[in-house]
Amino acid sequence: MAQTPSSSLDHLSESDLTAKLEPELLPKHVAVIMDGNGRWAELRGLPRIAGHREGINSVREMISHCLELGIQALTIYAFSQENWNRPTQEISALMGLLEYYLSTERASLIKQGVRFRTIGRLALLPQSAQHWARTTEKETAHLDKMVLTVALSYGGRAEIVDAVRELLNDARDGTIQPDLVDEALIQQYLYTHPLPDPDLLIRTSGETRISNFLLWQLAYTELYFTPTLWPDFRRREFLLALLEYQKRERRFGRVFSTVSS
Repeated sequence: MAQTPSSSLDHLSESDLTAKLEPELLPKHVAVIMDGNGRWAELRGLPRIAGHREGINSVREMISHCLELGIQALTIYAFSQENWNRPTQEISALMGLLEYYLSTERASLIKQGVRFRTIGRLALLPQSAQHWARTTEKETAHLDKMVLTVALSYGGRAEIVDAVRELLNDARDGTIQPDLVDEALIQQYLYTHPLPDPDLLIRTSGETRISNFLLWQLAYTELYFTPTLWPDFRRREFLLALLEYQKRERRFGRVFSTVSS
């Protein structure tokens, strides 16, 4: 299942770790639960929002690393439906940080060839945040070097509920017949369509749960948990996760398969 990075690699440099990567065994789609921003700030006597600001640097680096390694899709859990229960002041600060990121990083995403997508119930976001998200989606829609998907006001159960609602509406209109409903059809109604399911899920900060993230899509995803807090998750930590992934045997319910699907 999931493991902490092996101590046998602790003495290796980043270049040594990179040399151990096998390109044909790299994941095509990586998902990340970016946990630990608040704790990172609290450990330093800083307001929680300072951790989220520092976490943006980790996002920036993660995008660069994925592009460098040829990883085709990165999906990050930025704001869950449950996060709406946080203090109003913190929510407001997070929304402001989201707008700042989209307004300042859009040019960089375009330059790097990164397509930006959002998933979740975006209608719950402030109008200004919705505007920046939609604008960035529109301006990067033609790019194909990598797909960056940001989950905002997202919940895995809510995604399945929304998919079922849309499917039922199409069934009522006669667009589809009930006996044609299968897993492949349901997949087409999910927020993430047409992306393939993640090959690797990384969760930082030592928590070992998926917290209502991509419940359908993670059915056969390899899980990797690390105690590192998200603002400290940089290139070395990512390389360790990828090297651990390369050791996994992905069977998908069969007797045997290699990690390259």
